[in-house]
Amino acid sequence: MPLPESLRSFSTQHGDPDTISQYQSTVSRSCGPSLLVLRTLEHCLVHLGSKVLLTLLGVVGASLMFMSKATASFEVLIVGRLIFGLFCGLVMSLNPLYIQGVSPTNLRGAFATLNQVSFASGILLGMVVGLETVLGTEKYWSLMLSLSLIPATLQYLSLPFCPKSPRFLFINRGKEKEAEAALRKLRGNPEMVMKEMEEMREEAAHSETGVTVREFLKKQRYRQPIILVLIINLGSQLSGFNAIINYSTKMFAQSNFDEAKYLTLGVGAVNVAFTIVAFFLVERAGRRKLLLAGFLSLALCNLLMTITYSIMTMVPEIRHIQVLVVFFLISAYEVGPGPISWFIAAELFDQSARPIAMAFTSMLNWGGKFVLALLFPPLLKMCGAYVYLLFMCMALLAFTYTMFRLPETKGRTFDDIAAEFRGAEGIPLHDKTTFNTFT
Repeated sequence: MPLPESLRSFSTQHGDPDTISQYQSTVSRSCGPSLLVLRTLEHCLVHLGSKVLLTLLGVVGASLMFMSKATASFEVLIVGRLIFGLFCGLVMSLNPLYIQGVSPTNLRGAFATLNQVSFASGILLGMVVGLETVLGTEKYWSLMLSLSLIPATLQYLSLPFCPKSPRFLFINRGKEKEAEAALRKLRGNPEMVMKEMEEMREEAAHSETGVTVREFLKKQRYRQPIILVLIINLGSQLSGFNAIINYSTKMFAQSNFDEAKYLTLGVGAVNVAFTIVAFFLVERAGRRKLLLAGFLSLALCNLLMTITYSIMTMVPEIRHIQVLVVFFLISAYEVGPGPISWFIAAELFDQSARPIAMAFTSMLNWGGKFVLALLFPPLLKMCGAYVYLLFMCMALLAFTYTMFRLPETKGRTFDDIAAEFRGAEGIPLHDKTTFNTFT
């Protein structure tokens, strides 16, 4: 999202507003690459008690952003954004990892999708409070930024009451009794507890005590999952969604809509609505179908964006069709690639490699957002309407690779999924007789 006018006014007094806006985008999203370096930290942070300490990053970052106006220092604002960006990057990889570790197999994807529902809701809330009629004013912009304290504080207060991850306790720490106690607290049903304990024993028998980043990148069993995560995440982030979210107000204004900012609110509302749709569909339709339908729809939407953008000057009324295409693009992203790209890595890797895989996911997601935010304006200026054809190609690439290589993970145990990549590594996945791809 672009800087509100109140923040642009503040930045004009203390530096170039476009440079500051771009740098804030950088520091708030550049946490992604650092996550692989912080692999050991993240592995420890899966332990719930350490996540409480992590939440303090959010509190400190939001507090610094609030103080930036009183200190009349944009440097304080940028440092606050940097710290809060680090918090967001770590939490967006840790939350799906923890959620999948405590969720029952038949609801694992649905609960993980709630992470994206919260993310989309936060984007919509940011759009609303950023309006000049709410808090996006010269007087209240620092208060607007300080609202980040509320969810960070709520998470800090609620996490101590959440059970620790049974998988982390059993497989990583070897504390079987504590894992069983955590499962009893989560499930309540003794039969479900015994069944999941047996599943974890099987997974532990096939898991190593720890995997380094080098082993993660070199082991053959991880090669296909790494490529899948790479293609799905880059296909998701570079398929046009982030260009729409970041530049929708400017896009609608260029199409001569008088109240472009309210159309942007419509984009945010559609964003939230279809993450909720994904929540209900992900355990019914499965990950593969939603990803394939999503990527194909994104490719079609980008083709339509190219057509409508190209003939806008000749047929001004086509702008109304363009708004519908934008809404459809947002919905296509959030029904499949948006939420699933964040948690698919946790399902494709075994317990020992899962923390690194989620760090890799976060690096790709935030890195993709940053690259697109940085390059979309010059690409649009250079390529015009044809920039959307680049997004179409990325969506089609992701669709093709997903169709031939991604197994369906719905309703399957972690060990069952990992077994697909442990054995017969030289055989193409879609040719395996036991490969559960289309079910």
